[in-house]
Amino acid sequence: MTNQEQDMRQEQLHFQECLDIIGQNVTKYEQEYERRHAQVQELYKAVNSGDVELYNQLMTAGSLEEHAAASLRKNRAAQDKPYFGRIDYTEKAADLGQQVYIGKNGVFRNRTDVLIADWRAPISSVYYENELGPGEYGLPDEKPISIDLHLKRTYSVENGRLLGYYDSDVASNDELLVQYLSKNKDAVLGEIIATIQKEQNAIIRKSPFANLIVQGVAGSGKTTVAMHRISYLLYNYKHRFESNEYCIIGSNDLLLNYITSGLPELDVPNIKHLRMDQLFARLCEKDWVKKNKCTQPDDSAPWRCTLSFMQELELYLLHLREELVSLAPLQDKQIGTILSESNNTTLYQENPAFSICTLLTTLDERVKTRIKFLMSGEDRDRLQAKLREHAGHYKAMRPTRSIYDLYLEYMRLWWDTHGDTLQPSPLPPTSSDSLPPCPARACGRGDSRTQNPSPAARAWQAHLDRLQRREYDVYDIAALSLIHYRVYQKAPNEEFGLLFLDEAQDFGIGIYYVLRTLLPAAYFTIMGDVSQNIHYDTGLNDWYELQKLFLKNERDQFLLLQKSYRNTIEISQYAGRILEKASSGRYKIQPVIRHGIPVKENRFWSDMEMAEHAAGLIADIQAKGYHTTAVICRNEEDAARAHRLLSPLTPLTDGAAANFSTGTMVLPIRLVKGLEFDAVLLWNLDMVHGPDDPRQAKLLYVAATRALHELHVLNY
Repeated sequence: MTNQEQDMRQEQLHFQECLDIIGQNVTKYEQEYERRHAQVQELYKAVNSGDVELYNQLMTAGSLEEHAAASLRKNRAAQDKPYFGRIDYTEKAADLGQQVYIGKNGVFRNRTDVLIADWRAPISSVYYENELGPGEYGLPDEKPISIDLHLKRTYSVENGRLLGYYDSDVASNDELLVQYLSKNKDAVLGEIIATIQKEQNAIIRKSPFANLIVQGVAGSGKTTVAMHRISYLLYNYKHRFESNEYCIIGSNDLLLNYITSGLPELDVPNIKHLRMDQLFARLCEKDWVKKNKCTQPDDSAPWRCTLSFMQELELYLLHLREELVSLAPLQDKQIGTILSESNNTTLYQENPAFSICTLLTTLDERVKTRIKFLMSGEDRDRLQAKLREHAGHYKAMRPTRSIYDLYLEYMRLWWDTHGDTLQPSPLPPTSSDSLPPCPARACGRGDSRTQNPSPAARAWQAHLDRLQRREYDVYDIAALSLIHYRVYQKAPNEEFGLLFLDEAQDFGIGIYYVLRTLLPAAYFTIMGDVSQNIHYDTGLNDWYELQKLFLKNERDQFLLLQKSYRNTIEISQYAGRILEKASSGRYKIQPVIRHGIPVKENRFWSDMEMAEHAAGLIADIQAKGYHTTAVICRNEEDAARAHRLLSPLTPLTDGAAANFSTGTMVLPIRLVKGLEFDAVLLWNLDMVHGPDDPRQAKLLYVAATRALHELHVLNY
């Protein structure tokens, strides 16, 4: 028997031993869970019947039930694939040899001995990052531990069977990685933990006490990295952050549902996930959604998404603060000066984050304290009378206008200042018939503008009319939340500790200024690709201003993911030609060496002929075992027409339901950001004859890079 055969035999024996222990664990935790569950039910009934003394026992029993359920879930999940990697190393300080198997779920041999290390454990970083020889790993926020790595092994396991292994000094070598990437999309997601690459792992394991901005090309795993980072931080920093402090932010419900659908696989509980407009609505007012309607940005958005627009709003609010809050001394004929101007000024200047209402409330509290001090030892009735006399002195200065009225006033002032300098709206109007004829009544302009309003004035007036109907886009809601924060907020927001933003380039810099202002204590992981900014006039086309806002401390970092794991070489090369126009060659794709079929381009005489061809392609794609196909169209109107043409010819999945699912979906480019499919059909996007315009190139680049295996270009 050769050494390799003997080694494989030992591996098979160890694999079976692990399966046996996992099976025993499943039986044990099933029994424990049933026992704990019954105990919780009995205690719950007793407490509900009035025996409140058992409440603490109920809480303890509930925690033990949750622990048993979690252990059962992990062991069941490990039955098909107990582990995917192994490392052998010597810890230098102790001169102690170790052999560690690494899996998707941590498994214990008994209460203290680890059988399989969880991929999130600190020691597992050695598998992802270290080459053979000297290296190190570190516990979170502690000094690194030096090691000497002797072996790094990656296993091929399917359906509870050990098929083989690869030894490598680079985790998940290309041969195994290409095997995984060649599978259908569902299989790829199931195996991704085994194939995390070094540059991805470095981002996943960064300290949570830092702001990260990650520029990653299409297919570089940005969304995957974000999901795994959440899982890693929940596992290693549970003592510092509760799960309800985490929040994922995205641009649409389809993207958010796609992201969160993968979180249970990563042992992540139900954490908050919000669209950007929903986040600001939550920061603005409790019942904002009940009172107002959120809409898509219109032709005025390019002016409202800017940093200068939000900073000028700050100046407007500062003037309002100075106008409303009197710092003059508060005098009383009997007891003298209650609050001096210098003390009021000090409070005002030392608390710039106080809202106007918080500042006034604090001043009223100081009045009470000061009166009690000045009248200490005096008759209680006289003291109470004096307190009543000056009660609410500063409260009377509170603003009486709503945040909506204040925003409208600011919008009109902003137009009066900037309206003459604005060029016609850079975005095509949604409907010229819907634009009102006269901007003067809202914008304070004269008769000459009434007779012949400019396109910019018409766009601005149209937006003001939307505001009057209480219809707001994400930039309006951000501005409203800033007004609420500066004028009415009572206490700092402590709901959000860690925020994860995907497709960050979709939003203008003004959004991020407000986020950073409203959540100064939160930490952000910001993922995106400026080459995929399909909102060219409102989103981010570079990271410069965002870096200035968020990267202020030593730990904060700007990071790059340049290697694409999604597309085949053929698709990557096709998309790369578009990328040259989309980003002026700034960020290039470095594809994993995985070949597929060539990108196929076809032209037709009519859209009906094209639909018939598409139906045939979809049938062929499904016959190959691929589960997800997207027909990507330029906009919602094209998607609706394509859906009507295709639905009689082939089964379709409803993309309007905002749920990512298997089957064939017909979607506009706007909704496919951050998603990926086994195969993609581009529907009349005119890839070859499109204009040499970075705006159009970014749209085409996003659409072309959604495909894992096959890309078909259809035009008529």
